[in-house]
Amino acid sequence: MIEAIVGERLDAVFEAGIFEPLGMKDTRFVLSDSMRARRASMHQRGAGSVLTPLESDSPADPVAFMGGGTLSGTAGDYLRFLRMWLCGGAGEGTRVLEAETVEMAVRNGLGEMKIKRLPSFDPALTHEVEFFPGQTKSWALSFMVNDEQAPTGRPAGSLGWAGLGNLYYWLDRKNGVAGVWATQIFPFMDPTSVDGFLAFETALYDSLAHG
Repeated sequence: MIEAIVGERLDAVFEAGIFEPLGMKDTRFVLSDSMRARRASMHQRGAGSVLTPLESDSPADPVAFMGGGTLSGTAGDYLRFLRMWLCGGAGEGTRVLEAETVEMAVRNGLGEMKIKRLPSFDPALTHEVEFFPGQTKSWALSFMVNDEQAPTGRPAGSLGWAGLGNLYYWLDRKNGVAGVWATQIFPFMDPTSVDGFLAFETALYDSLAHG
């Protein structure tokens, strides 16, 4: 839809409208030679919690660019993107989104339709998914929204979601903080990765609480 409206391929739209103005120099659909040389291997968690490296590579000239995945990047670039949301759509001296657009994008967009446990269709790729079981979560246009304060200390109204390789992030606009926990492991919702992420988030809020 974006390509049809703008008249350019999605990689060019993202580069001009997001990556370049935010200084995200290491985020692309197609890896540069420099990125390929620094790429972290994906791993599969198997029996006995053993991690096995996977052979994988991204196509040099994909038929289509997916709006919901297949980007490669660095944790630093991811944080630049999250900081833009914390700053109401502004990057490092450059505005990417209008403040009104940000406010629209972070609101619950489905009323009383709450996030439920997501079943697994491929156990090798993902476990069942549910963040903060027993608490209600809403869907915004781009994020999961916590309706209640999470056990980690993440306040109600915060935003978050994840990437399939056990990458997790959250945005706390109330306190002006965001965090990324990045790994390269299948299946998604790997207990060791999730526990590490939650411990990291909890430690951050403990530090904020104790000044």
